[in-house]
Amino acid sequence: MTPFGERLEAVFAAYGHLCLGLDPHASVLAAWGRPDSAEGVRELGLRAIEAAAGRIGIMKPQVAFFERHGAAGYAVLERLLAEARDAGLLVIADVKRGDIGSTVEAYGEAWLRPGSSLEADAMTISAYQGLGSIEQVMTDAESAGKGLFVLAATSNPEAAAIQRAVLQQSSRAGSTVAQAITQGVIGWNQGRTDAAERAVGSIGVVFGATTDLPSAGIDIDGQPPRPGLPVLAPGFGHQGAEPRDIRARFGSYAGGVVANESRSLLMAGPDGLGDALARRVDEYGAAIA
Repeated sequence: MTPFGERLEAVFAAYGHLCLGLDPHASVLAAWGRPDSAEGVRELGLRAIEAAAGRIGIMKPQVAFFERHGAAGYAVLERLLAEARDAGLLVIADVKRGDIGSTVEAYGEAWLRPGSSLEADAMTISAYQGLGSIEQVMTDAESAGKGLFVLAATSNPEAAAIQRAVLQQSSRAGSTVAQAITQGVIGWNQGRTDAAERAVGSIGVVFGATTDLPSAGIDIDGQPPRPGLPVLAPGFGHQGAEPRDIRARFGSYAGGVVANESRSLLMAGPDGLGDALARRVDEYGAAIA
């Protein structure tokens, strides 16, 4: 199986760094003239995949907006995950699961196991019970050619107290929580046997696009890690970050940014989404070049 990082690098080269967040809010469904139901979500999702295929290379469904419709919503999600991957899109399931032992391993199997009805190419995951708590999921993801994006420095202001807290007891004492997670993931990627041959690792982090990374202890001015660190960056568009901000906000990590936009694109509607995606691809390309 081709490593996720290698596939991500190929997507960057072919389509750029834009990721369409598939977040079927009630307001988005209304703007599309669709009912706030599983059927409405299905119709929106299929049209979004059609618009995205051949224009961008990455899609990120936010699972909560499917889960709110119960079993019917999950049935729709299963279909859309398969449709998106069949259309050639890399799919990141935004599930933010996290636990310990067999429980977190089961989450990994649900979303990353080849053949699972919920199979995605990568998933978001929480490591606030320690990076070691998800070590088996990282191993399993690598073995299956899948990816992970570990929450590190998110944009929501209530997270700052935890993510910027300084560790007192650990091998990374003196680091912020966000910094320790980031460095732990970098170290994991560098520890792979083929690390020197990879341009992009398969395990990444989540940095909010509107987050002040230096305040979270993240050095954006240093040398970029090798292999490169994939960075899932929600917060572009509706939440305020713009393509022109990438270099200033992410510095040495800019080359690995997966720039996620959702409502700002989806609100273009079923007839305008394709053109909106094409315009943004060009803007991100100019910003990262």
